[in-house]
Amino acid sequence: MQQQDWLVKEDGECLSFPSPRQWDLLTQTTQYRLHRFLTELDDILNQAEITGETEADYLPSLRRLVRKLLLNVYWVSNQIPAPSEKTGTEVCLLYDEPGYPLTLQTEIMLPGTTTTIHNHGTWGVIATLQGQQKNVFWQRSPTSEHPQNIEKVGEKILQPGDIISFTTEAIHSVEAVGDEPSVTLNLYGHTHAAKRFKFDPVNHKAHHF
Repeated sequence: MQQQDWLVKEDGECLSFPSPRQWDLLTQTTQYRLHRFLTELDDILNQAEITGETEADYLPSLRRLVRKLLLNVYWVSNQIPAPSEKTGTEVCLLYDEPGYPLTLQTEIMLPGTTTTIHNHGTWGVIATLQGQQKNVFWQRSPTSEHPQNIEKVGEKILQPGDIISFTTEAIHSVEAVGDEPSVTLNLYGHTHAAKRFKFDPVNHKAHHF
């Protein structure tokens, strides 16, 4: 499977990074399980808080950790929800614990399904498992007349094996392209509701959601 890592920040530029080698992620002595992934995830985030790392600093470690999960815990990739007939999309939550601030889920989108233009109000790591997704990237471009104005920066079609990461302020929209549904594994941090927006570039508006 082709592998490529990407990072998008608030300026909308999609930056390419080398991916780790698969054999460096294989566990040899102890069977890797979801609970070990969650523990390592907490360790990375706790250490980042202690040392004052930015999201861009620790997202490479999170992308690597997601690759490790997918390579060693095969059932995760098989948790594919049935798409809604109404929306053409659906999610399957993979871990749920009261008070746990992070989200790990798989998501399916039927071909032609699109999202709003949005940010996540937190960091995110999305691995493409099946199909193709076109991401369109935007940046804020405020004017005195339209302080919520945004403009398109670029786009990228993600293939199976690609992992893209976003900082809290990164803005994008997604479309499932090609002839088959797209399936992704999505990992998100703790959402800050005050920072989460959907954008209307025609009317130059941004709304909380």
